[in-house]
Amino acid sequence: MHTLIENGEVYAPERLGRRSVLIAGSTIAAVGRVDRRALESLGVEHEIVDAEGCVVTAGWIDPHVHLLGGSGEEGFSTQTPEFFVDEIVRHGFTTVVGCLGVDTTMKTMPGLLAKAKALAEEGLNAHIWTGGYNLPATTILRSARDDIMFISEVIGVGEVAIADKRGMEPDARELARIMTDAYVGGMLARKAGVTHFHVGEGKRRLATLREVIDDFEAEPSWIYATHIGRSEALMREAIELASRGAAVDIDSVEGDLARWVKYYLDRDGEPGRLTVSSDASVNSPRAFAQQVRDCVLTHGIPFERVLPLVTSNTARILKLPEKGSLEAGKAADVLVLDRDSLEVRHVWSKGRCCVRDGELVVRAGFLAESKREVVLVGDESGAAPT
Repeated sequence: MHTLIENGEVYAPERLGRRSVLIAGSTIAAVGRVDRRALESLGVEHEIVDAEGCVVTAGWIDPHVHLLGGSGEEGFSTQTPEFFVDEIVRHGFTTVVGCLGVDTTMKTMPGLLAKAKALAEEGLNAHIWTGGYNLPATTILRSARDDIMFISEVIGVGEVAIADKRGMEPDARELARIMTDAYVGGMLARKAGVTHFHVGEGKRRLATLREVIDDFEAEPSWIYATHIGRSEALMREAIELASRGAAVDIDSVEGDLARWVKYYLDRDGEPGRLTVSSDASVNSPRAFAQQVRDCVLTHGIPFERVLPLVTSNTARILKLPEKGSLEAGKAADVLVLDRDSLEVRHVWSKGRCCVRDGELVVRAGFLAESKREVVLVGDESGAAPT
């Protein structure tokens, strides 16, 4: 199947202007001038999509999603349910990285792996972090290194908690060991092999990570620290850490994504080392996507500065070379967004159309033989029941 997207303003993520994008199967075949008549003359199955009044980008990447839901910290009844493909892809996310957090007891690594496999069967690109807040890391095989090397979905270790009373208070030596294990696994398997750190509200902030870099043979590029938007003091430390080569991430849970993105960029934070994420469990892909749009539409951050935070930066840091940009030969993860509202019009993931004219055309696989009716709308979602 070939799909020709015409008349759109292409961001690859840099602005390329009015171009066409040709999808062939699961791959981007061309970005630029495409002869429609030549395509039609081939006699192959194809469709033409008119993207007039729209921008065309690579599919968005969310590097931190609690795919199994959150376990809740106010009792068993506050657990949140798992995420399904429609809730993710309808808002433009074609790649997700699932994680566990404080709870590695009720939420398990085999369960997380199975969820990633299910999403992949339904058309998404799904990866996972191995471990959780605790150290030693909770893994599927014998070690984090083994998980990274021999389980295709595992790209690194995380989210390991530091500066948080719910964590295990690991010292620098313990962090150096797990970071090295992740790095070696990634090196041998051609994967990211980074360690994804949950940074809590504790007074040490990023001090332990600095000790790891300064006192051990660990590289800053092995670090990927999230939740850095808790305070200005933490953000300043994160900017300094990124200047040394670490990757940092701002989550959108508190609804203040634009504030911290502006703070980071206005203080000359290294733009290529920054990503943004949903931290979805209580938060949602919908709310995250709205905050990304608000960065541009409400707060005036140029689209070409925001877009890499959910595309090319994330793909580079996670070593997903086929993701994050619109180029010939890359994976056909493509969005068409309304130019004025940045709302999703069309989505392709791995070349498969998932959203057409704003309407979902994929759904969770279990629904085909299910009599269940599931309608869940959070009190703070801002959405009406559907």
